Amino acid sequence: MIILTIDDVPGKKVTKVVGLVKGSTIRAKHIGKDIGAGLKNLLGGELKSYDEMLREAREIAIQRMVEDAKSQGANAIVGFRLTSAAVMQGAAEMLAYGTAVVVED
Repeated sequence: MIILTIDDVPGKKVTKVVGLVKGSTIRAKHIGKDIGAGLKNLLGGELKSYDEMLREAREIAIQRMVEDAKSQGANAIVGFRLTSAAVMQGAAEMLAYGTAVVVED
């Protein structure tokens, strides 16, 4: 699956626009991570546990978007974007979205 942030695939022709595809996941903070992050916030430094949680959330959201595109017959996604939003205290959604297309050489 080709995934690009631009609106076309260089060297290929878009033969069909499938439409919007998306994938998301909602992750909640773990109390142990909160305590560790609180200490890091006081002392300074990278919040590695949150970094790992967000990296995993991005990967899951992207994979779900790809599955959505494949299920609709697409072989590429253009205009790819990632966004996140708080859905409640201590929980956030990671959303991956783009336009699924079929491309040929």
